[in-house]
Amino acid sequence: MENQQNELDIITQIRGEVRGNRVPTGENLFLAWGYPTAFFLIVEFAALIFWNEFWCEWIWLGIPLVGAPLMMYFLHKDYERTGRRTLDQNVILQMWIYIGFVSCVGGTTMGFAGVFEMLYCTLQGLLISIGCLMTGLILRFRPKTVCGIIGTAVTFLALFFQGDQWPWQLLIAAVVTIITLIIPGHMFRRYVKHYN
Repeated sequence: MENQQNELDIITQIRGEVRGNRVPTGENLFLAWGYPTAFFLIVEFAALIFWNEFWCEWIWLGIPLVGAPLMMYFLHKDYERTGRRTLDQNVILQMWIYIGFVSCVGGTTMGFAGVFEMLYCTLQGLLISIGCLMTGLILRFRPKTVCGIIGTAVTFLALFFQGDQWPWQLLIAAVVTIITLIIPGHMFRRYVKHYN
């Protein structure tokens, strides 16, 4: 009888450890940044095609204004649910915060320097694709890794649209966002729900 109780205690302890070490949370973060990014890039593309006014180039600033509060909300919700963050979660979170910071500062600096049209979409696409690739490698989640590689390849298409055609870079950047954040974001979300 006592032997069975010890075995049940061990099983309960192991189940608690497995639940504590479950797959990292944050399944909504990719979507929280993916949808606003794709939306504002498409709106900026359409505005530039129809109006081609200087103010249209600053529509992208809506991305951090919507994405940052959504990120904070989901981070708070995840932390509330789990009560802790693993090393992998911290590394991934800090990497994506840095990518977001570089994208915002880079876009603003390039806008004032007058090179926004030449480089920004390529920079943003590469940063997001590399972040997607690294996230996939850290989490050992192959769809994210593959989407990161595809996103990198698609990003280089933006370099072929220069001069009067540069607004098409925004559309390519939106496609890269869909490939690297939205599609694998939904796959990862489904994976986390199934795993839990």
